[in-house]
Amino acid sequence: MASNQDQPWLLENGNLKGLVKENRTGRTAHNMSSSSLRKKSDLTLVSKIPCSLLRQFLANLQEVTLGTKLSILFPAIPLAILAQCFGFASPWVFALSLIGLMPLAERVSFLTEQISFYTGPTVGGLLNATCGNATELIIAIFALAQHKIAVVKYSLLGSILSNLLLVLGTSLFCGGIANIRKEQKYDRRQADVNSLMLLLALLCHLLPMLFTFAAGASASVTSDPSLHLSRASCIVMLIAYTAYIVFQLWTHRELFEAQEESEDDGVVSDEAPVIGFGSGIVWLIGMTAVIALLSEYVVGTIEEASDSWGLSVSFISIILLPIVGNAAEHAGAIIFAFKNKLVSD
Repeated sequence: MASNQDQPWLLENGNLKGLVKENRTGRTAHNMSSSSLRKKSDLTLVSKIPCSLLRQFLANLQEVTLGTKLSILFPAIPLAILAQCFGFASPWVFALSLIGLMPLAERVSFLTEQISFYTGPTVGGLLNATCGNATELIIAIFALAQHKIAVVKYSLLGSILSNLLLVLGTSLFCGGIANIRKEQKYDRRQADVNSLMLLLALLCHLLPMLFTFAAGASASVTSDPSLHLSRASCIVMLIAYTAYIVFQLWTHRELFEAQEESEDDGVVSDEAPVIGFGSGIVWLIGMTAVIALLSEYVVGTIEEASDSWGLSVSFISIILLPIVGNAAEHAGAIIFAFKNKLVSD
């Protein structure tokens, strides 16, 4: 394998060894879960290209597009754009856009982690926490812009339920079956914090809805109090999120530091960045733009897809959208459960 000196795209931002040493302890469980879907890219042919700019571009392109086990889903992105441009049926556009969003969500997590090698674990962790849910956030923004409030509420509720029930249950079940003769271990402190945050989000989401239903016939009279309660719940969740970021990245960072991973089973070891800082920023902006485009397709065609498939909008929003938006994290958690590494889930 070529050395770091033979691969100048790895040295875009200065001394690589110093960066690796500084950021080695900054990996979180979220990074480890996402990295389980990554694989090595063979850069032998790329390293032989004489032009440094072209070599750097092709190396970054190969790392971004082929450095994941979900790369087989990338063709769905141009197919979704072509289906939209040539007026294909809305269900086709919706399905292809959903499929295309899955590898994009994983790649955004990969790019934020690469940037964290240069910014440090604190800024990198904050960037990862912000961009890790970019797919769901962008879908929610487009749904709000098109006044599809129900889609936003259903997708948020689905995200909570999928993390709390589907992923946790599947991880424990698969891990128990695969390691039936072993004792499964997990960090109780991390589990307590994450479970409480999920429960808080679920309660803040349900309280305004329960308040409205409890009003019954007098709903029109209590619409203003319900709206105030909803806004208060949003403020509580924002404060809780800020406190969680401070707790995770500053005051109790050692509780969330994941153990170092080897390169077993084709999983990329994140001990060294493979993309430079400037390239990572450019690719992150480009990925976000594509996510925004596909999210607009999803929101614009969800009702037609619902009518065509015979599925309600609530089912698609609660079940399909959260699974697609967090597919990489969900798959990573299950893979680590199979390896009896619940601490990393």
